Amino acid sequence: MDHSILFSIFLIFTGAAILATAALYARQTVIVAYILLGMAIGPYALGLVRDVGLLQELSHVGIVFLLFLLGLNLHPQDLWNMFRKATVVTLVSSALFAGLGIGTAWLFGYNTAEALVIGAAMMFSSTIIGLKLLPSTVLHHQHTGEIIISVLLLQDLIAILILLLLHGLGGENIGWQQAAMLALTLPGFMLFAFVFSRFVLTRLLARFDTIHEYIFLLAIGWCLGMAALSEALGLSPEIGAFIAGIAVATEPISRFIAESLKPLRDFFLVVFFFSLGASFDLAAGMEVIMPAAILAALALLVKPLVFRGLWIREGENAPLSGEVGVRLGQISEFSLLIAVLALKSGVIGAQASHLIQLATLITFIVSSYLIVLNYPTPIAVSDKLRRD
Repeated sequence: MDHSILFSIFLIFTGAAILATAALYARQTVIVAYILLGMAIGPYALGLVRDVGLLQELSHVGIVFLLFLLGLNLHPQDLWNMFRKATVVTLVSSALFAGLGIGTAWLFGYNTAEALVIGAAMMFSSTIIGLKLLPSTVLHHQHTGEIIISVLLLQDLIAILILLLLHGLGGENIGWQQAAMLALTLPGFMLFAFVFSRFVLTRLLARFDTIHEYIFLLAIGWCLGMAALSEALGLSPEIGAFIAGIAVATEPISRFIAESLKPLRDFFLVVFFFSLGASFDLAAGMEVIMPAAILAALALLVKPLVFRGLWIREGENAPLSGEVGVRLGQISEFSLLIAVLALKSGVIGAQASHLIQLATLITFIVSSYLIVLNYPTPIAVSDKLRRD
């Protein structure tokens, strides 16, 4: 039978609390506990939570808040300098990863269209894994964050172009003309964000900075408003939220805003990881276990090496480049969206879609283990590595 959203939230957070407790006692990462909980009580197993679509919509808010908070911790000038380096790194790495995906797909007998989509899915790294597990209060990791966010945002723009192409192949009136419009829209959107922040938002923050409830509401409205506007203009909500954060990053109140919104971010991110596990069809995934395992292994092994080598060539030191590579060494939640949209558009078959989904899920689980056990994170099981 169908349950209310209240009952679903109860199951998610009660179950997450129980599994997270067990995971912490066993010195394991809690992210994996959330994913496994989704698999266990989602529609493809026990079926206690059925409306995964609504949960996925809710969980997307967590990604928006995550990008907004990261924007609050990055200075615009520093990020602009990183983008110049990151353009080369992102384009070269994306081409290499796409080639790996296409070659693997052909090896297992997928047709050209399916191979191209699988290759496209391999191009991207996860915003959630890359940034949720990154400390923001340590100077070294602020620079690491600048590097990672510059790559992820450029990948975000590439992903939008691919999604537009898939929409066009599906018969919708979206094509290269709209893609060209996006290139003109982004600078105007950024200009609006900084002008509005400078002449409206900053004055409101200065006038009422002692009323914390108002600052909290204003920050949420600014974040979600810019995310919604970005989506309406054809960009992604994540880009809008990140630019909204950057626009007020130089304000003294930005640190208070960041601390205030962290619990709200974490609430929605728990729902995200749960819905990721709940939306996966285990039976269908077993049919593509071999190619998915190989695709996941390539992402986990090759991506860190490629990113490490490219960032060293751009002048970053070897330890930092290696850490960036590991933090970006997985497939992205954008890849899940590409898999679903390509299936709906008739570009790929169900088996190819399940292949992308299973490979992504494997990399999420393994990559989170590698990061949590080896690098500083806010949810590290070791006190030595725990950094917020």
